[in-house]
Amino acid sequence: MGLVVSLGRGGRVGAERVIGSAPRGGGRVRAFRFRVRGRVQGVGYRYFVLREAESRNLTGFARNQADGSVEVVAEGTEEDLRDLEVLLRKGPAFAGVESVEVEAMAPRGDLGFQIR
Repeated sequence: MGLVVSLGRGGRVGAERVIGSAPRGGGRVRAFRFRVRGRVQGVGYRYFVLREAESRNLTGFARNQADGSVEVVAEGTEEDLRDLEVLLRKGPAFAGVESVEVEAMAPRGDLGFQIR
């Protein structure tokens, strides 16, 4: 069994998670970098990503980019990451997603999900 810590938004105290245990569903940990383009800044997009990532026990971050896009780095099970990708393509009510680029990457070992 791994170390039990409490993590919430941005790695702060909150819901329990077991570090070093298998991800939910027992799947292998994968990581993806998503670049979301369109009307995705100033519409609550990063907070939408935070809620959806945390509900799937994904770790990583979401941050605005200078070109108007949002970068999302997330790791977890392939199933949870694919679910997140579907939601990233929709976005919150006031967003207008034009495209989502997806790139596989090595897991970083982040704890919690953060907005940067």
